[in-house]
Amino acid sequence: MVVRSGGRQIPVVVLAGFLGSGKTTLLNHLLHRSGGSRIGAVVNDFGAVEIDAMAVAGALGDSTVSLGNGCLCCAVDGSELDEYLERLARPSAGIDVIVIEASGLAEPEELVRMVLASEHPGTVYGGLVEVVDAVEFDDTRARHPEIDRHLALADLVVVNKVDRVADEARVLRLVRSLVDRAAVVSATHGRVDPEFLFDCRPGEERLGQLSFDDLHRDGHDHGAHLHAAYDTLSFVSERPLDPRRLIRFLDSRPAGLYRIKGYVDFGPYDTRNRYAVHAVGRFLRFYPEPWTAGAERLTQLVLIGTDIDTAALRTELGACVSGDGDAPHADEQGMWGVLRYVQETEEDPAA
Repeated sequence: MVVRSGGRQIPVVVLAGFLGSGKTTLLNHLLHRSGGSRIGAVVNDFGAVEIDAMAVAGALGDSTVSLGNGCLCCAVDGSELDEYLERLARPSAGIDVIVIEASGLAEPEELVRMVLASEHPGTVYGGLVEVVDAVEFDDTRARHPEIDRHLALADLVVVNKVDRVADEARVLRLVRSLVDRAAVVSATHGRVDPEFLFDCRPGEERLGQLSFDDLHRDGHDHGAHLHAAYDTLSFVSERPLDPRRLIRFLDSRPAGLYRIKGYVDFGPYDTRNRYAVHAVGRFLRFYPEPWTAGAERLTQLVLIGTDIDTAALRTELGACVSGDGDAPHADEQGMWGVLRYVQETEEDPAA
């Protein structure tokens, strides 16, 4: 098993939420609006009849691993999950992102633990997305108080079916009071912009990834008004960043800042490599990559979140830029904070 060329790993997103919250609808929407990206899925129903798997079968085809008769968190161990990831992450499958759609009765914490403990080097944790039914939220919490704990673990919370509640603002305030540092977005029919969860390939949508519901909707273009509005900040620096300052920034990143991606130039601290950065929720990882000959040495970052102060974040990132007199004799200790988030992997030169 090898990491893709250049150290790229396939993000594994855990999609959880109580029964009937709209997880399958959201997954079908992602498939339909994937922008040409190929999504592999692990669909886990509770019970022998795999209704959810049938709901997405036409969209996923041979890119799905369907698990019935029990919750994934109870039915398999880490080694079995690695087998499923191996099937979906093989280069011939051409998968760009893997979504684990959990049973409505699954324990999100166990699923996240399994993904983080996976020994498959070609994948990386892509975050826990918790789907909430806005209509039934109060009753669900009353019957199942563990929902509060699930929300506290999430990296992104999708408050679904907001078009069917009288006071959307009240539900959103309540959800935000229960999360830790998660981004919270509202949605109808599970319509969340895929770019919020993973990088979409440029190009046309796959016609083979239309769900049953999409095919039978009226002619109105629902995609023109996605409810998952978010803020995006692009940051570019021609001067290197100081690794200590950047780690302080990343360790204190605010609630609602869901994703950080891009490349960092640490200048004199490492003249050989640039560092790809992947952060989702509280998860963070760096990937050192050799500079290509003649490449312009820039730091290029994109930050994505909800209700974030982009001006303040830009100022904080600007403070991470090395000054003219910084690190005249850059030492290895300066990179220790970064190297804590580097996973050693083996590369296959033929990959």
